[in-house]
Amino acid sequence: MTRILLVEDEENYREPLALNLRRDGFDVVEAQDGAAAIQRFEAAGAPDGPGPIDLVLLDLMLPRMSGAEVCRRIRRTSRVPVIMLTARDAEMDKIAGLELGADDYVTKPYSYRELVARVHAVLRRTAEDAPEESVLTAGRVTMDVSRHEVSVAGKVVPMPKREFELLELFMRHPDRVLTRSQIIGRLWGTNYVGDTKTLDVHVKRIRAKIEEDPSSPKLLTTVRGVGYRLVV
Repeated sequence: MTRILLVEDEENYREPLALNLRRDGFDVVEAQDGAAAIQRFEAAGAPDGPGPIDLVLLDLMLPRMSGAEVCRRIRRTSRVPVIMLTARDAEMDKIAGLELGADDYVTKPYSYRELVARVHAVLRRTAEDAPEESVLTAGRVTMDVSRHEVSVAGKVVPMPKREFELLELFMRHPDRVLTRSQIIGRLWGTNYVGDTKTLDVHVKRIRAKIEEDPSSPKLLTTVRGVGYRLVV
């Protein structure tokens, strides 16, 4: 599940935004000021922490430590995506935020759907910029991306292009819940208006090929009301 650090001191922005993000399948860590943001960011990535932060939504105007300073400190040790949130619309503020290392900039008031679209876009760019392995393994499944070949328990199984792309998406994000909207947006495009049951059909076909018992999947599991997860 994508973990977002939401840094916002105004409750009337932070609380509804956190609620909506969780409804969309994100794991949200909240911070009310800059100092708390640094503390939560470091704690999440510690060996005994819940897991590193995948993206930071960072208000520019914060008590105790400014959003600019928070971004500067994060950039000393991490390339995690950062989206600045601010009520200030001055061009110099935008330029300053980007020069500090922010990946995007959203001005209040913003629409929630626009913000989520920016989040997905930044996460996509980050994933595309990362070096990709050509051979992926998850349990009894091995995928050779360069050869477009999938093996299950050592036996090659045929996999059409769309099924292959979907399985590759899961295998590149092991143990992470991928929401239905994330999957459809990545494989079919954000403007897709067809029946979302198409996704379920492809998942069912993949399970028939990779699961020991497709009627009781242990590898490619359903997260009810959210999406799917490849358990490794």
